[in-house]
Amino acid sequence: MTHYLVFTLSASIGAMGDLAGHERRGTYLWPGRSAITGLLGAALGLKRDADFSAINALGMAVARFEQRTDRGFRDYHTVETVPSAKAKSPNSRPEALRSAGQDTNTTITLRDYRTGPLFGVVVWGDDLEPLWAALKRPVFTLYLGRKSCPLSAPVDAHLVQADTVEDAMTKARVPEWRSGAVAKQLVTDAAEGDTHTEIRHDRVIDRAHWHFGARRVAFRSVEITPEVAR
Repeated sequence: MTHYLVFTLSASIGAMGDLAGHERRGTYLWPGRSAITGLLGAALGLKRDADFSAINALGMAVARFEQRTDRGFRDYHTVETVPSAKAKSPNSRPEALRSAGQDTNTTITLRDYRTGPLFGVVVWGDDLEPLWAALKRPVFTLYLGRKSCPLSAPVDAHLVQADTVEDAMTKARVPEWRSGAVAKQLVTDAAEGDTHTEIRHDRVIDRAHWHFGARRVAFRSVEITPEVAR
């Protein structure tokens, strides 16, 4: 049997990556590896320029629990931008805005979200206990994507032993008001024998510079009913 760390992500709204920048910022239906890596790093108190190699070495799987509350919506933002000629290689956005003075532009951006997302997460690898302790008392606030998407319940992290990732996922505990949720799909790194796979660019290479690499993910059909937290 293998040791696993299991926890749950529940939020009123969430945004799970996809291409960023320009006018449109979309969202996937589930949080990618980079999102889970960032969340674990936040729980540990790691900043973006920290060493994420220990987290990057972990195995991860995500189950999307389907409920009628899970729908998509789009929000509109106005964003103040700085012409590249005025930016003068700033170290931060506030510095760029200060250096540009009154010579800035305003643009409209579109940002996609999901309402009522609910996910189970399974992590495995070496030294899981520090991660379990950090998720119990996270250093930084945990979000489901953007800072406008705080979690609606504690992640209820716990350590389990199981024969497979699918068996471990059945130990996920959802909040009582989310009872009745069922997962139909498990997303994890592709392995030999997986037939439904895709390439996703969500493998962290350099978190400080927002560099991400490709990985092949598998979508496995499952029927998982989680436990209800008490």
